[in-house]
Order: sequence, then C-alpha cells, then structure tokens
Amino acid sequence: MKTVDRIVKLIGDVSSSLPTDVLASLKRVGRKETKGSPAAVVIDTILENCALAKKKRVPLCQDTGTLAFYVNESLRRKVTPAVIKRAVAIATERGYLRKNCIDSVTGFSYDDNCTEGAPVIHYCEREGVTLILKGGGSENMSRQYSLPDSSLGAGRDLEGVRKCILDAVQKIQGYGCAPGILGICIGGDRATAYEVAKEQLLRPLDEKVSVTSANAALLKLEKRILKEANSLGIGPMGLGGKTTLLGVKIASRPRVPASFFVTIAYMCWACRRGSCEG
Repeated sequence: MKTVDRIVKLIGDVSSSLPTDVLASLKRVGRKETKGSPAAVVIDTILENCALAKKKRVPLCQDTGTLAFYVNESLRRKVTPAVIKRAVAIATERGYLRKNCIDSVTGFSYDDNCTEGAPVIHYCEREGVTLILKGGGSENMSRQYSLPDSSLGAGRDLEGVRKCILDAVQKIQGYGCAPGILGICIGGDRATAYEVAKEQLLRPLDEKVSVTSANAALLKLEKRILKEANSLGIGPMGLGGKTTLLGVKIASRPRVPASFFVTIAYMCWACRRGSCEG
C-alpha cells in the first residue's frame, strides 16, 4: 500500500471509530450511571452512535476537527507535507472529513482542508504516523492559568495547580461534550505548554505507567483530579451524573522564575486518535 493510501485509511479509521481504550472507558462509566437517567441515556446514545459510525464508516462526529499529525523524524522524506495534504484532500472528497478549514482573514473555505498551516504536522520522536482529530467545541474549552491566582486562592504549588484544574472543569460544565479528557501541562512557556498539554491526549486512558520518584506526584494528582471532578455532579453533556471526565493526563516542563502556567487541553468524549506505520 502506498504511503498516501495508508494515510487516507488512517484518516478514515480515526474519523469513524474511537480507540479501544476510550470506547472501553465509555462502556465502563455507562454501567455506573443510574439506569434511565439522563447520564445513562447520553452514554447509551454515544455508544450507539459510535457503533453506527464504525459500521457505516462515516464520521462519528459532524465536527471532524483540526487534524494534527505526529510523524517520526525518520519518515520526513517519505511522509512529506505534500503527501499528507494529498491524503487529507482525498479523505475529504470521500466524506471522511467535513469541509472544515476557513481562512481567518477572508472567510474563504479551503474545501479540501489543505492550506498553509493545515493540517498541522509535527515531526517528532513518536513511532510511525499518529493522527488526532480535535473538534472546535473541545478546543474552545481549553484553558491557561497563571499562578499565583488570587481569585482562586491558588499559589505556586501542586495544590494551586489542582485548584486551577478543578476551576476549569467547573467552568466547562457540559460544554465541549462531556464526559471529557484533560491533557495538562504544568510549567513551560505559553506556546509550548499548549502543545505539551495537547500531546497528553495521545496517551491511552489505560496506559501502564511505572511509578517513579520523578512522576509519583503527577500520577497521584491525576487520580485525585479525576475522582474530584467526577464528584461534582456535572455529568455527561452537563445533565448531571457520576461521569464528568474519562481521564486526566498531566506532564510538566521547566519554567522561568517569573512564570508559572497551568495549561489545560480539553478533549470531548470523541477522542479520535490512531496510528499507522507510515
């Protein structure tokens, strides 16, 4: 199979089906919601939608989102921007993607979803080619805080970080199609912190991580935030229930003394990601 064809297939797969870890999480939380409640009905509807989308190979959400590709550096000459854009254009023509790319100045629609800066392409150390689709509703719910934050009583420590994250969850409520997933970066500069936060959404919800002295505090915070967020009663689509978040993934980056950012990349339940060899 040619590289273009593999990437077209990847786009079709990612657009029409959820990763197994996300689907399993939705099924698990669905069993915890009270039968017949709005929360249970929402989860059941989401699962029915996912099954139909996969069967018919059509987008599981009408907003096929921003496409972000993460390509192994060794594939730079093979998986070029031109190859990726060709694949995106074909995938759009086949209906795997909505015409979803608008010029911010003129309002012109790039009907093949391709122009300068679209799709987003990162050459990195990840294996093969990874794609994530992030809808506008979830993107709108992302947040960045600067510590200290007197309005939250949040200082420059992990307790202050926790207060920022829970404040974001409260403000998001049901917007952005809950239950959601949080990718978080503590520290860094404003720009790279958003990139790192978004990259956390590539981590499987059920990943096995060895607890070390370096990551013990972050893993503990992930579990605490997930538990506390799900105790707020916001629930699926903000209609109440036990499940506001499916997962929390946190990373940290060094910062300069003058800055302490807490950056949150929110992802809706439609956490569409996948990989191929390239």
